[in-house]
Amino acid sequence: MAHNAPIIVGVDGSPSSNEAVRWAALEASRQHAPLLLILTDLIPLGYVPGNGFYQTEIDNQAIAGRATLAEAKVLAEATVGTVDVQTEFVTGSAIQTLLDRSKDARMLVVGSRGLGAFRSSLLGSVSTALAMHAHCPVAVIRDARVSATPDAGSVVVGIDGSATSVHAIGIAFDQASKRGVELVAVHAWMDTSQFALEGADWQIAEDTEAAVFSESLAGWHDQYPDVGVRRVLVKDRPVRQLLEESATAQLLVVGSHGRGGFAGMLLGSTSRSLLHTAECPIIVARVPM
Repeated sequence: MAHNAPIIVGVDGSPSSNEAVRWAALEASRQHAPLLLILTDLIPLGYVPGNGFYQTEIDNQAIAGRATLAEAKVLAEATVGTVDVQTEFVTGSAIQTLLDRSKDARMLVVGSRGLGAFRSSLLGSVSTALAMHAHCPVAVIRDARVSATPDAGSVVVGIDGSATSVHAIGIAFDQASKRGVELVAVHAWMDTSQFALEGADWQIAEDTEAAVFSESLAGWHDQYPDVGVRRVLVKDRPVRQLLEESATAQLLVVGSHGRGGFAGMLLGSTSRSLLHTAECPIIVARVPM
């Protein structure tokens, strides 16, 4: 990743998008990174080059899109006046555009659902696709709590010993350090439906998981001596425990898939479920491809 790699925000003018812009502006300030706001619009169905009607439609889309971007830039600068904000209007697919740009981005930031999402939808198609396929970490921002109390609460990270979990730990320590808050490291290692198996030696299992937990956190304190860590090691469903710990957190960080996933897996069941249910902003740590 280049030193001046931007934080990129997918913009569409929705309330969720506006919260993403505010959150990303604060993050860009913490990271001393440029902020790039991108809005995309599809070519009208049936477009043929040279057709005046469709060209007028494209021109109108561009005017509206640039106006929305200008409003988003004002919002970002009002949130953090010192951040370097650039805007870009692109004709094409939002998902493909943002996936392409993620190869050179520090982070992608999107609202949980945009203008095209159903009112009852918990997660939009763009945020889902980016969490599954992006080449950089993806932050998904919901409507609640971001503007009111952006710096309230701890940073929570889910740990399971997998490669993506290691990446999540690094992001979480960096976030906790820059925000000046406690890091809550959570390792929930067993589904509660399996607790009653006869003859199971839970002490051996617990000792094994405790070793995985300790190894995962080893060395991080030396890199981030300013970060206090509260460790949570429990026999519980990961989703339930992470939701409980993140209920009062300002940020949740998880790997894209855990050690139960297989090679090439795009998004694990825990991260997928948390994307749909966590109320605080969530970063899905994707290992660069």
